[in-house]
Amino acid sequence: MLHFQIELWMATVILKSNQRIIMKRFLLSALWLLAAALSAPAQQWAHAKLDKSPRHPEWVMLKHGGREVNCFVVYPEVKDKAPAIVLIHEIFGLTDWVRSAADELAAEGYIVIAPDLLWGSVTNGGTEELIKSRSNVGKAIQALPAEQITADLDAAVDYAAKLDSCNGKVVVAGFCWGGGQSFRFATSNKAIKAAFVFYGTPPPADSLSKINCPVYGFYAGNDARITATVPKTTDQMKAAGKAYEPVVYDGAGHGFMRAGEDPTNTNPDNTKARNEAFKRWLELMKKI
Repeated sequence: MLHFQIELWMATVILKSNQRIIMKRFLLSALWLLAAALSAPAQQWAHAKLDKSPRHPEWVMLKHGGREVNCFVVYPEVKDKAPAIVLIHEIFGLTDWVRSAADELAAEGYIVIAPDLLWGSVTNGGTEELIKSRSNVGKAIQALPAEQITADLDAAVDYAAKLDSCNGKVVVAGFCWGGGQSFRFATSNKAIKAAFVFYGTPPPADSLSKINCPVYGFYAGNDARITATVPKTTDQMKAAGKAYEPVVYDGAGHGFMRAGEDPTNTNPDNTKARNEAFKRWLELMKKI
């Protein structure tokens, strides 16, 4: 009887031990899956949109001086030569959404080249890993030298203009931080035919006289930090004798071009502004 009780006790101990091991493995698996979900890209919808595209993008490494910059290039499926758009990414870097925006513009008949202006900023994992960190990507972008940004964009404009499929007309466009860079770049490059500024800050007033092309602005009504600069910029551009056409989209928030496509967006004005701004953009491009 005593022997049976000992065996029963030992079996109970083993069973409980196995249960603890199973539970531990289950918890570890659950934690791993949770971590994987949290680390997954936040723009899966944009990535899925890219995957469905019938166009075939490519990566092109541009060399200028002692530097290299990697660029995402998408070609339209058209018969004739087309204008080109140099697309400048947000402060979040060259994300899936920016590349999907490039692809959407290509679908409308334009060659699009989107340079990764963070290229070379990090060596461990490259800019893709930097973009995933989100908290660090903004700091890395703010640390980029203005001269390097200008040189990268100059290289992209020169590359696009010389493509056999390009008609020689190149414009620049950018979102958020990229919108500000688009405006600033217009003060230094005389070759671009237009600058499209999506909710970006203006360059210093004393540089506006150097602009050699029309500047088209797209701003959010609920974005006082940026949109409050529009009236003053309008006066300064007028005083400099430069073409500046800003439009403010009521009810939209900063970043509405991206937010207006995001399935998690809860502000219908973002979607409305995104659609209206894209339509306006295409109409303006036809005049280039």
